[in-house]
Amino acid sequence: MHTNEHGPYEPKEEQVLHFEPQYKLVKCKVNGVPVAKMVDMRASLTDFLRNEFSLTSVKKGCEVGECGACAVLIDGISFNSCIYMAIWAEGKDIWTTEGITLKDGSLSIVQQAFVDEAAVQCGFCTPGFIVSATEIIARGKYYTIEELRKELANHMCRCTGYENILLAVQKANNITNGFELEPEHKVNRINEDNKEDFM
Repeated sequence: MHTNEHGPYEPKEEQVLHFEPQYKLVKCKVNGVPVAKMVDMRASLTDFLRNEFSLTSVKKGCEVGECGACAVLIDGISFNSCIYMAIWAEGKDIWTTEGITLKDGSLSIVQQAFVDEAAVQCGFCTPGFIVSATEIIARGKYYTIEELRKELANHMCRCTGYENILLAVQKANNITNGFELEPEHKVNRINEDNKEDFM
């Protein structure tokens, strides 16, 4: 007679799988400050910046690199930190929205432009947009609204406030790089004739 004492149904001692996290020392700069931290090798840069430095402007949105809410500057280039491993930050120069403010605590030109153009609604996407806008402005090139739409296409605004965001980025770029002094480089306001291009 078959019993449960043998075979696939026999009593087995319960095995608990336990994985010890692996850590690595990472040395980098965060908002201009040299830091050295032991980092879980599985952690994303988003978690590293939020958990270790309380830099909560780095938002956790889609966590698959699609929405841009977690964007940070790494050696001057905007990256989605949710798909960037923390251990890859070794030797890198990382900047978040907190570090973009001026030394006296006042807003940077791009941050002030977002305020002036009412480019902030719920604010969740704003830090990522500001980070990428900072990279764009640093290039020193004039951009039309259409060009900025393509440059910022990897960002999602849940409140669909793209019009004011584009105007804010163009305004900040024009002011920073002196384009506002040239008549042909005026902010391209969205009007009845071209509004379909932005919908």
